[in-house]
Amino acid sequence: MISYKEHTLANGLTVLAHRDRATQMAAVNIVYKVGARDEDPSHTGFAHLFEHLMFRGTRLVPHFDVPVQEAAGENNAFTNNDYTDYYITMPRDNVETALWLEADRMTGLAITPDALEAEKKVVLEEYNQRYLNQPYGDMWLLLRAMAYKVHPYRWPTIGLEPEHIAKATLEQVREFYKKWYNPSNAILSVAADMDEKEVFALVEKYFGGVRGAAVAARELSVEPVQGASRRMEVRRALPATSITIAFHMGDRLGREFYVCDMISDLLSGGASARLNQRLAKELRLFSAVNAYVTGDLDPGLIVVTGYLNEGVSLEQGENAMWNELRRLQTEYESESKEQVRGQHPVRRAERHEQGDEPRILRHVGRYGPAEWRSVHIPLHHSRRDRRYRTPNIHAREQLHTNLYRR
Repeated sequence: MISYKEHTLANGLTVLAHRDRATQMAAVNIVYKVGARDEDPSHTGFAHLFEHLMFRGTRLVPHFDVPVQEAAGENNAFTNNDYTDYYITMPRDNVETALWLEADRMTGLAITPDALEAEKKVVLEEYNQRYLNQPYGDMWLLLRAMAYKVHPYRWPTIGLEPEHIAKATLEQVREFYKKWYNPSNAILSVAADMDEKEVFALVEKYFGGVRGAAVAARELSVEPVQGASRRMEVRRALPATSITIAFHMGDRLGREFYVCDMISDLLSGGASARLNQRLAKELRLFSAVNAYVTGDLDPGLIVVTGYLNEGVSLEQGENAMWNELRRLQTEYESESKEQVRGQHPVRRAERHEQGDEPRILRHVGRYGPAEWRSVHIPLHHSRRDRRYRTPNIHAREQLHTNLYRR
């Protein structure tokens, strides 16, 4: 675990500082606790729209990327259903440039008609490119609508429909910014070869004068328990038939997440995992097969998906997939083999994260330092959690090839 110290400014900004003596680079990361789930169902896609708008410049800095590049840095951002994340990496000696820029755009973003129209066009084109003009691109649009009926996870980060972005007004966008972009709704992390007290002093220097605001109340609809399976078959002009089966699971901060995460690793965490070994290598039914968890803050999904080889029927592939899921409920290999197999992805992840403290601090920042400490459990307990011996079948989808093009 990466060590860090925590401090909270008077305006509510949470600050995490980690000293890394092995590098002369600094990573400044800020998480805003606003994602697609916080949007009005009639005005979706705003959290993702702001990921674009935040790089359009402020009243003081018209072009955000210019001072970053002049300081030998790079920056980027991403959005999901739970939060929006912005990060800058640059030499340690220039860390104040990153802090100055982030403090400036926290409340000083220049949301002009020209900037809004330009980014709306970018987002709409992204929607077309990623979801409509890409093979299997609409799979998650369909799956979310099946899995969730009332919870805002029923739409993706890009929005429920493109018209919500196309018709977004300047007033609506500015109100969204005022509601969610403030110190009390953000977590700032800094990883660099700097004393933590120095970090806190610099953050106070640049963010201390930013006015705090009350955190907006969340009133999210609770998804009711699903009592029967749901099934959808869609025909598309695709390279191969895809089968996707999804199950409801617990939230990211609960114990169930670790159980399902281990299950997904046992199923597809490496070439020797159960689904890969049986369905792809031995039976040669699938060209690729995968299992993963969404890791959402609210109850999410564990998903199993695969692409059928040519000549394999849908029924044959689906039955084989279900057989492997049922086998997981009743059959375990020897304790040592199954445990080692399950731990391989964990070890790879640990090695991958070594030396990547900025990414780890981003992970800590997303869920909050206190919550991160409280949810750690030994992995070997998860593998034998009997509650998951008989999974509930909650959402299923198949994407079929041939017949017609859009």
